[in-house]
Amino acid sequence: MPRNAKRASSPDPSGGDDARDLYDELTDDLLYDPAIGRSTMMGYPCIRLAGRFLASYDDKAGSLVVKLPGERVAELVRTGTGAEFAPAGKVFREWVAIPTIDPDLWRGLLAEAVTFARTTLTQGR
Repeated sequence: MPRNAKRASSPDPSGGDDARDLYDELTDDLLYDPAIGRSTMMGYPCIRLAGRFLASYDDKAGSLVVKLPGERVAELVRTGTGAEFAPAGKVFREWVAIPTIDPDLWRGLLAEAVTFARTTLTQGR
């Protein structure tokens, strides 16, 4: 299966290597910006913009995890596109997990996360 193909079904519910490969591919595309770099967050691989977390990959669930405005997170959860991100049972209201392996969806949400991170930088949050 090509790296950026949508996965119809999988014996591995986490998405396995395909999801991680997609995360790596899409986040590599963001590294052209010198303000964006790789890091870790609570043991998960992540990317940051000027030191601020903007996205991560949950290797246990095979999900993209992005930081977005709370209203956008609520919308994604309400529509079933995303799920609350709650490591160790604590819900992070500005973070959403996206379990569907969809390159276009992930690319769009990563772009939204970059925009949100830039906004919070300029607002001093």
